Amino acid sequence: MTVQRLLSFKSSRPSQIFWFCLSLTVAALYALLVLQDAFRTPYTVQDDARQHVFWMRRFLDPTLFPNDLIADYFESVAPWGYTQLYRLLAISGIDPLVANKLLPPLLGLTATAYGFGVTLQLLPVPFAGFLAALMLNQVFWSHDDITSATPRAFMVPLFLAFLYYLLRRNLWGVVAAIALEGLFYPQYVFVFAGILLLQLVSWDAVPGQGRRFQVSTKRADLLLSGAGLLVAFVVLLPYALIDNPYGPVLTVAEAKTIPEFFTEGRGRFFLTDPWLFWLSGNRSGVFPTFKPPLMGLAIALPWLWRYPARFPLVQQTRNLGLLLRIVAVAFGLFFAAHALLFKLHLPSRYTGYTLRFVWVFAAAIALTVLLDAGLRWLTAAAGSPHPKSLSLEERDFESSSPSPSGRRGWGMRANLHRGIPRWLRQITVGGLAAIVAAALLLYPLYIGDFPADEYRVGRSPQLYEFFAQQPKNILIASLLDEADFLPTFSNRSILFGREYAIPYHKAYGAAIRQRANALIRAQYTTNPAELTRFLQTYSVDFWLISRNAFRPAALNGLNLRQYPAAVAAAQAQLQQGTPVLATLINQCTDFQSGALVVLNADCIQRAVNVP
Repeated sequence: MTVQRLLSFKSSRPSQIFWFCLSLTVAALYALLVLQDAFRTPYTVQDDARQHVFWMRRFLDPTLFPNDLIADYFESVAPWGYTQLYRLLAISGIDPLVANKLLPPLLGLTATAYGFGVTLQLLPVPFAGFLAALMLNQVFWSHDDITSATPRAFMVPLFLAFLYYLLRRNLWGVVAAIALEGLFYPQYVFVFAGILLLQLVSWDAVPGQGRRFQVSTKRADLLLSGAGLLVAFVVLLPYALIDNPYGPVLTVAEAKTIPEFFTEGRGRFFLTDPWLFWLSGNRSGVFPTFKPPLMGLAIALPWLWRYPARFPLVQQTRNLGLLLRIVAVAFGLFFAAHALLFKLHLPSRYTGYTLRFVWVFAAAIALTVLLDAGLRWLTAAAGSPHPKSLSLEERDFESSSPSPSGRRGWGMRANLHRGIPRWLRQITVGGLAAIVAAALLLYPLYIGDFPADEYRVGRSPQLYEFFAQQPKNILIASLLDEADFLPTFSNRSILFGREYAIPYHKAYGAAIRQRANALIRAQYTTNPAELTRFLQTYSVDFWLISRNAFRPAALNGLNLRQYPAAVAAAQAQLQQGTPVLATLINQCTDFQSGALVVLNADCIQRAVNVP
């Protein structure tokens, strides 16, 4: 097999293997960058894993996090399949936090393989599959979804697997993908179900009536969609019947009364700018990010379809109606999620990746068609061989469309090249190809933050070690961001952490909000009785603070603006006098590292001498 045949735009088994292996190689190289970040230091953790994985250390030691509100809540919202996978890995001896770092490369490689396969079902040209795989990997690693190895990370390969099996009409593959999606990321099953429903509808020509929507009555179509929808119903049924122990999700009216959902809040959703809210809001917008930008070439595909004589490869495309169905389902669920907020969780979840995939597949097809046309234009010239000397496949393309010259297709091409020097054509095609190649291959260099894996590095190892040596049933109070690392790196419970202040379920959100307000007031109170009452109410054992916490400007730097009433009360206390806790730093310190100080709660209660 020659290099020329491998690099051609014709499909063959060797060329498929070559471009598929190259696609996996690119995926592996990107994954290595992520692994390098993941294992940079012993105290590195993915941002979302601090919520969704830390509690899984219970699989290794069931005595960890006893009566821990935060750990219990995140365990309650973890999908069954996701939980069981981590449990199985833990039983096999793999620490959940290590597994969290090892899973993303596997998910990325799997998604790449299915993405390559989907592209070949849309345009049977292996080079197009490589382009799609390359852009898909740039999508994967420009966002932190796969890197998080949280439930939404499994959506990516499972959705691509679903599309692949659907295009191949593989019944067992389709139902397996739906079942697994229900076990790992159930809300996305609605996307699968919507696509299956629309697969039964087509826009076909009816003799004497023009084009009309037609519903398929073919047994194979009905069986595929019916079986898939049945599995979707079965996997979603438990979520409809079993209530979360932390109460129902908030209604829109309730959410609009809670500061957490506004600009400064942990669950930032209701943005004041309507354009940002509907278009690019991370949780509310239809398309939060547009990375990589080269997928914008997708807009050229409808135009290419209008000129099959000039872009003959476009005639080999198939199944493109699926892309339109995905778009229709994505927008339908997006608006449904807004209407039923937050029962279907976040609207952007239904459009973010679905639309990115559509853009990538369309862009890969358009780019391949354009490159093919450019190479044909480069090799054709005045005095070029007569169509009879072309290959059978090329003669089929040339004869597919009439041209003004009377020679179907060939005359048009000859007219296009008449008078254009060969060297100019070479520079034009070569230059454009080089620009596109550079835009694709050098993407990690010019995007800046790539891969956008959102790994966080703990800066206080001695602090983590100190708490890890304390009894397993301690509770730590703190307003510092450093407290967000303690459950992960110390395996100890915290009273409150902004990272864990997820407001969607009523009971949990109310409890965390109550804790935050009480903690802010207690840290800055000048009343010893209030401080003691707080410690006794929540059974706090240690208090992590900064020596700079009681400076007037420090309170604003704590990023607690979603609790305005408590912050205002604390600011008033600072103006009235010195908080009680500030007077006990030297007396009750059990540990100190730089500006970080750990106070002993028993010592605080004895010092204030309040029964």
